[in-house]
Amino acid sequence: MTRRWFSLLSLLMAATLALPLLAGPAAAQSLDDLRAAGKIGERYDGFAVARDSNLKDMVVEINAKRREIYEKEAAKLGVSLGEVGKVYAAKIVKQVPDGTWFLTADGDWLQK
Repeated sequence: MTRRWFSLLSLLMAATLALPLLAGPAAAQSLDDLRAAGKIGERYDGFAVARDSNLKDMVVEINAKRREIYEKEAAKLGVSLGEVGKVYAAKIVKQVPDGTWFLTADGDWLQK
């Protein structure tokens, strides 16, 4: 009986530890799907844009995480947040799926 409880407890602990790992790729896949569907776009400054008003909260969360990363990088490198964002935007453009929309600095939308 003790052995069974130990196994169940071990399985529960392993599942708990694995959940964040599983959520990461699933969330990334979901973001790519939304980009490909044109519901979320990317901006020239490295931040996302909700093209579907139902996804504004999701984009706010994405941008908050990106801002945190950009601010750390900017402080570390001694450059502006905007400069870091533009570097990340270039990386994002290369990695996103076809169909993704980009908002340029001029306010034009372009599709990959």
